[in-house]
Amino acid sequence: MAPGPSPLAIINPPAEIASIDHPSENVASTRSTDRTCRLVTLGCKVNQYETQLVKEALAKHGYREADEHEVADLCFVNTCTVTANGESRSRQVVRQLAKSNPGTRTIVVGCGATRAPEDFRKLPSVFDVVTDRRELPDVLQRYGVVDFPRGIERFEGRKRAYVKVQDGCALRCTYCIIPQVRPNLISREPMEIEQEVHRLITNGYQEIVLTGVHIGHYGVDLHRRTQGAARVRLWDLIDRLDRIEGHWRMRLSSIEAAEMPTEFIDCAASARHLCPQFHPALQSGSNAVLARMRRRYTREKFLDVVNQLKSRLPHPGFSTDVIVGFPGETEAEFEETLDLCREVGFTKIHGFSFSARTGTPAASIPGRVHGDVIDDRLMRLRQLEAELAQSFCESLVGTKMEVMVESIHPTLPGYVLGTDRLYCQAMLRGTADNLGELRESLVIGASQGMLIGR
Repeated sequence: MAPGPSPLAIINPPAEIASIDHPSENVASTRSTDRTCRLVTLGCKVNQYETQLVKEALAKHGYREADEHEVADLCFVNTCTVTANGESRSRQVVRQLAKSNPGTRTIVVGCGATRAPEDFRKLPSVFDVVTDRRELPDVLQRYGVVDFPRGIERFEGRKRAYVKVQDGCALRCTYCIIPQVRPNLISREPMEIEQEVHRLITNGYQEIVLTGVHIGHYGVDLHRRTQGAARVRLWDLIDRLDRIEGHWRMRLSSIEAAEMPTEFIDCAASARHLCPQFHPALQSGSNAVLARMRRRYTREKFLDVVNQLKSRLPHPGFSTDVIVGFPGETEAEFEETLDLCREVGFTKIHGFSFSARTGTPAASIPGRVHGDVIDDRLMRLRQLEAELAQSFCESLVGTKMEVMVESIHPTLPGYVLGTDRLYCQAMLRGTADNLGELRESLVIGASQGMLIGR
């Protein structure tokens, strides 16, 4: 899934920088006669989608991406604030762009810009700080963009395409800053999403990932906004998209276990195109820690949802997020997390050390866990993840898998790498001609959490 060398930098969460144009001794290159841009994204899938939308808007109005040593006419930075480090990296990117693109105006958007607009306005070359994404089309009109698209046509540097279906979070988890910077629940109209997905499939994308700030809340605001129209929820949207014909598949980004009711499970069990792989964010397997986090489920409820999905779907896959070292987390509470991970059988566990975010209640909860303890727990969590992934892959030997081919194997000629429907990494025979395709293969082995196909 690594992006190509395009100056459009799109990355994986939570707060890393994919590509920065570093200052060069040859910065004094001349500006081109046509308009150029440089775009950098930090943070989540939603940010990646939003930058792609801006990229297509600029391209439609005569902008092209600046070459490596070329001074751009416009810089665009989509910031992250999920951690203090993410926001710091965002400011660093803006400074580096100003140095490598002297005299160029920079537009700053994203969660970091919303949380601390004045901090970004003080940075060199920053001309516009957009604190509300809904204002972005108006801001871009100053740069000649008079027609802002309502959806994307491609996803630069990716074999799969993300489609943002929803924005905003109304929850109040004690560790999270996002509801403060994206508080408004805004769901896109189902027809608009359907048209976008159909367009992407027509343009050759065979995997579509539905994403949002809080995807399980898709549709809760539509009924109010449409003055009594029929209620539409996430499972209704999935059912609608599932009717699109063709050889393609659909995947969901992170979803809350509390938002996977019977209607969702029924839909997941019957949808032809939906990958039977889900990412319910666990965060902790201890009820005491979950209460301090102000999560809306218990370990028992979480496991009940997982077991219902296991009973309705043949061999579903599960991945999750876990915060390690939340204030007051004891060794016994961490062991509860490990036990629940074993019981679910997660194939991927994104483990994060707790980072106190200024402005959240968790920042003032007593009982700080020492860094050495957190490091040890993260190591044990990674070891468990490896064991569970290998066990799950071994259970698939002898079955068929459908792999999205994403890259050439770096050391084995004639082999390619990709991801199957259950989000397991896979290796099978293939060539560069297969990149971006869905390939079927028989699973003949498993090695270090990777499926081997024939």
